[in-house]
Amino acid sequence: MLVLVIRTLILYLVVVASVRIMGKRQIGEMQPSELVVAIMISDLASVPMQSIDIPILSGVIPVLSLLVCEVTMSFISLKSKRCRKYITGEPSIVVYKGHINEGELERLRFNLNDLLEQLRLSGCPDVSKVEVAVLETNGQLSVIEKQKDGITELPFMLIADGEVNENELKRAGKSREWLDKQIKGQEKEIFSAMLDDKGKLHIQRKGEKDRK
Repeated sequence: MLVLVIRTLILYLVVVASVRIMGKRQIGEMQPSELVVAIMISDLASVPMQSIDIPILSGVIPVLSLLVCEVTMSFISLKSKRCRKYITGEPSIVVYKGHINEGELERLRFNLNDLLEQLRLSGCPDVSKVEVAVLETNGQLSVIEKQKDGITELPFMLIADGEVNENELKRAGKSREWLDKQIKGQEKEIFSAMLDDKGKLHIQRKGEKDRK
Protein backbone atom coordinates (compact mmCIF):
# COMPACT_ATOMS: atom_id res chain seq x y z
CA MET A 1 0.00 0.00 0.00
CA LEU A 2 2.82 2.36 0.93
CA VAL A 3 4.53 1.71 -2.42
CA LEU A 4 1.30 2.57 -4.27
CA VAL A 5 0.98 5.84 -2.34
CA ILE A 6 4.59 6.80 -3.08
CA ARG A 7 4.20 5.99 -6.79
CA THR A 8 1.01 8.05 -6.92
CA LEU A 9 2.69 11.03 -5.26
CA ILE A 10 5.67 10.86 -7.63
CA LEU A 11 3.46 10.75 -10.71
CA TYR A 12 1.26 13.50 -9.29
CA LEU A 13 4.27 15.78 -8.84
CA VAL A 14 5.53 14.97 -12.35
CA VAL A 15 2.15 15.82 -13.91
CA VAL A 16 1.76 19.03 -11.88
CA ALA A 17 5.29 20.13 -12.82
CA SER A 18 4.61 19.33 -16.48
CA VAL A 19 1.39 21.36 -16.57
CA ARG A 20 3.12 24.19 -14.72
CA ILE A 21 5.94 24.27 -17.28
CA MET A 22 3.39 24.31 -20.13
CA GLY A 23 2.08 27.65 -18.87
CA LYS A 24 -0.62 29.34 -16.82
CA ARG A 25 -3.58 28.83 -19.16
CA GLN A 26 -6.90 27.53 -17.88
CA ILE A 27 -8.49 24.55 -19.66
CA GLY A 28 -10.81 26.80 -21.67
CA GLU A 29 -7.88 28.95 -22.81
CA MET A 30 -5.63 26.13 -24.04
CA GLN A 31 -4.59 25.84 -27.64
CA PRO A 32 -5.59 22.53 -29.34
CA SER A 33 -2.06 21.11 -29.10
CA GLU A 34 -1.85 22.00 -25.39
CA LEU A 35 -5.22 20.41 -24.64
CA VAL A 36 -4.20 17.19 -26.43
CA VAL A 37 -0.93 17.02 -24.48
CA ALA A 38 -2.75 17.64 -21.17
CA ILE A 39 -5.20 14.81 -21.87
CA MET A 40 -2.43 12.43 -22.95
CA ILE A 41 -0.31 13.26 -19.89
CA SER A 42 -3.16 12.48 -17.50
CA ASP A 43 -3.87 9.20 -19.32
CA LEU A 44 -0.22 8.10 -19.41
CA ALA A 45 0.27 8.89 -15.73
CA SER A 46 -2.83 6.97 -14.65
CA VAL A 47 -1.62 3.61 -16.08
CA PRO A 48 1.42 3.01 -13.81
CA MET A 49 -0.50 4.66 -10.97
CA GLN A 50 -3.11 1.87 -11.06
CA SER A 51 -0.75 -1.07 -11.43
CA ILE A 52 2.36 -1.73 -9.36
CA ASP A 53 3.54 -4.30 -11.94
CA ILE A 54 4.21 -1.50 -14.46
CA PRO A 55 7.54 0.32 -13.85
CA ILE A 56 7.03 3.91 -12.79
CA LEU A 57 9.41 5.04 -15.52
CA SER A 58 6.86 3.74 -18.04
CA GLY A 59 4.72 6.67 -16.97
CA VAL A 60 7.37 9.27 -16.27
CA ILE A 61 9.34 8.97 -19.53
CA PRO A 62 6.34 9.38 -21.91
CA VAL A 63 5.09 12.34 -19.86
CA LEU A 64 8.49 14.04 -20.02
CA SER A 65 8.73 13.26 -23.75
CA LEU A 66 5.36 14.94 -24.39
CA LEU A 67 6.45 17.88 -22.26
CA VAL A 68 9.65 18.35 -24.29
CA CYS A 69 7.62 18.11 -27.51
CA GLU A 70 5.10 20.73 -26.34
CA VAL A 71 7.79 23.15 -25.12
CA THR A 72 9.64 22.76 -28.43
CA MET A 73 6.45 23.45 -30.42
CA SER A 74 5.73 26.50 -28.26
CA PHE A 75 9.25 27.84 -28.86
CA ILE A 76 8.93 27.32 -32.63
CA SER A 77 5.53 29.02 -32.56
CA LEU A 78 7.03 31.95 -30.65
CA LYS A 79 9.90 32.44 -33.10
CA SER A 80 8.16 31.72 -36.41
CA LYS A 81 4.97 33.48 -37.45
CA ARG A 82 4.50 31.06 -40.36
CA CYS A 83 4.75 27.99 -38.11
CA ARG A 84 2.47 29.64 -35.55
CA LYS A 85 -0.24 29.91 -38.20
CA TYR A 86 -0.27 26.12 -38.62
CA ILE A 87 0.32 25.19 -34.97
CA THR A 88 -2.14 27.49 -33.21
CA GLY A 89 -4.06 29.10 -36.08
CA GLU A 90 -5.03 32.76 -36.38
CA PRO A 91 -7.86 34.86 -34.90
CA SER A 92 -10.77 35.30 -37.31
CA ILE A 93 -13.15 38.26 -37.56
CA VAL A 94 -16.65 36.77 -37.79
CA VAL A 95 -18.65 39.98 -37.25
CA TYR A 96 -17.54 43.42 -38.44
CA LYS A 97 -19.60 46.59 -38.01
CA GLY A 98 -22.78 44.57 -37.41
CA HIS A 99 -22.26 42.39 -40.50
CA ILE A 100 -21.78 38.63 -40.15
CA ASN A 101 -18.95 37.24 -42.24
CA GLU A 102 -20.64 34.18 -43.77
CA GLY A 103 -17.55 33.05 -45.68
CA GLU A 104 -15.42 33.03 -42.53
CA LEU A 105 -18.08 31.11 -40.59
CA GLU A 106 -18.20 28.48 -43.34
CA ARG A 107 -14.41 28.21 -43.44
CA LEU A 108 -14.29 27.71 -39.68
CA ARG A 109 -17.28 25.33 -39.70
CA PHE A 110 -18.87 27.64 -37.12
CA ASN A 111 -22.62 27.80 -37.67
CA LEU A 112 -24.91 30.76 -37.02
CA ASN A 113 -26.48 29.20 -33.92
CA ASP A 114 -23.02 28.79 -32.36
CA LEU A 115 -22.22 32.43 -33.12
CA LEU A 116 -25.48 33.74 -31.66
CA GLU A 117 -24.99 31.58 -28.56
CA GLN A 118 -21.51 33.01 -27.99
CA LEU A 119 -22.82 36.55 -28.51
CA ARG A 120 -25.55 35.96 -25.92
CA LEU A 121 -22.99 34.58 -23.45
CA SER A 122 -20.89 37.70 -24.08
CA GLY A 123 -23.86 39.90 -23.14
CA CYS A 124 -24.43 41.26 -26.65
CA PRO A 125 -27.23 39.27 -28.34
CA ASP A 126 -27.97 42.00 -30.93
CA VAL A 127 -25.60 41.52 -33.89
CA SER A 128 -26.31 45.03 -35.18
CA LYS A 129 -24.75 46.45 -32.00
CA VAL A 130 -21.51 44.51 -32.45
CA GLU A 131 -18.59 46.51 -33.80
CA VAL A 132 -16.22 43.54 -33.98
CA ALA A 133 -16.44 39.89 -32.94
CA VAL A 134 -13.25 37.84 -33.16
CA LEU A 135 -13.07 34.08 -32.84
CA GLU A 136 -9.79 33.56 -31.00
CA THR A 137 -7.40 30.66 -31.57
CA ASN A 138 -8.57 28.98 -28.35
CA GLY A 139 -12.19 28.93 -29.58
CA GLN A 140 -13.44 31.81 -27.44
CA LEU A 141 -15.34 34.73 -28.97
CA SER A 142 -14.12 38.26 -28.17
CA VAL A 143 -16.83 40.88 -28.66
CA ILE A 144 -16.43 44.66 -28.91
CA GLU A 145 -19.71 46.57 -28.88
CA LYS A 146 -20.51 49.85 -30.58
CA GLN A 147 -20.45 52.75 -28.14
CA LYS A 148 -23.26 55.29 -27.80
CA ASP A 149 -20.87 58.23 -28.07
CA GLY A 150 -19.07 56.79 -31.08
CA ILE A 151 -17.86 53.53 -32.56
CA THR A 152 -15.03 51.73 -30.86
CA GLU A 153 -12.82 50.46 -33.66
CA LEU A 154 -10.68 47.36 -33.30
CA PRO A 155 -7.04 48.51 -33.44
CA PHE A 156 -5.12 47.58 -36.58
CA MET A 157 -1.98 45.51 -35.91
CA LEU A 158 -0.07 46.62 -39.00
CA ILE A 159 3.22 45.02 -37.95
CA ALA A 160 3.54 41.95 -35.72
CA ASP A 161 6.80 40.19 -34.86
CA GLY A 162 8.57 42.50 -37.30
CA GLU A 163 6.42 41.44 -40.28
CA VAL A 164 3.90 43.64 -42.12
CA ASN A 165 0.33 42.33 -42.04
CA GLU A 166 -1.14 43.09 -45.48
CA ASN A 167 -4.67 42.09 -44.38
CA GLU A 168 -4.62 44.59 -41.53
CA LEU A 169 -3.29 47.29 -43.87
CA LYS A 170 -6.21 46.63 -46.19
CA ARG A 171 -8.72 46.69 -43.32
CA ALA A 172 -7.30 50.00 -42.12
CA GLY A 173 -7.58 51.47 -45.61
CA LYS A 174 -3.85 52.21 -45.71
CA SER A 175 -1.28 51.46 -48.38
CA ARG A 176 2.17 49.93 -48.04
CA GLU A 177 3.63 53.23 -49.26
CA TRP A 178 1.89 55.06 -46.40
CA LEU A 179 3.30 52.61 -43.85
CA ASP A 180 6.80 52.84 -45.34
CA LYS A 181 6.72 56.62 -44.89
CA GLN A 182 5.67 56.26 -41.26
CA ILE A 183 8.46 53.83 -40.38
CA LYS A 184 11.13 55.02 -42.77
CA GLY A 185 14.57 53.96 -41.57
CA GLN A 186 13.16 51.85 -38.72
CA GLU A 187 12.04 48.73 -40.62
CA LYS A 188 14.54 46.33 -39.01
CA GLU A 189 14.05 47.77 -35.52
CA ILE A 190 10.24 47.49 -35.21
CA PHE A 191 8.68 44.64 -33.23
CA SER A 192 5.06 45.80 -33.53
CA ALA A 193 3.11 48.74 -34.93
CA MET A 194 -0.55 49.31 -34.05
CA LEU A 195 -2.90 51.92 -35.52
CA ASP A 196 -5.61 52.96 -33.05
CA ASP A 197 -9.14 54.18 -33.81
CA LYS A 198 -7.94 57.80 -33.69
CA GLY A 199 -5.38 57.23 -36.44
CA LYS A 200 -2.34 57.29 -34.16
CA LEU A 201 0.44 54.79 -34.89
CA HIS A 202 1.97 53.14 -31.82
CA ILE A 203 5.39 51.61 -32.46
CA GLN A 204 7.37 49.28 -30.23
CA ARG A 205 10.96 48.51 -31.14
CA LYS A 206 12.62 45.14 -30.79
CA GLY A 207 14.28 44.56 -27.45
CA GLU A 208 12.61 47.58 -25.93
CA LYS A 209 12.41 47.14 -22.17
CA ASP A 210 9.10 47.42 -20.37
CA ARG A 211 8.63 50.70 -18.60
CA LYS A 212 7.58 50.62 -14.99
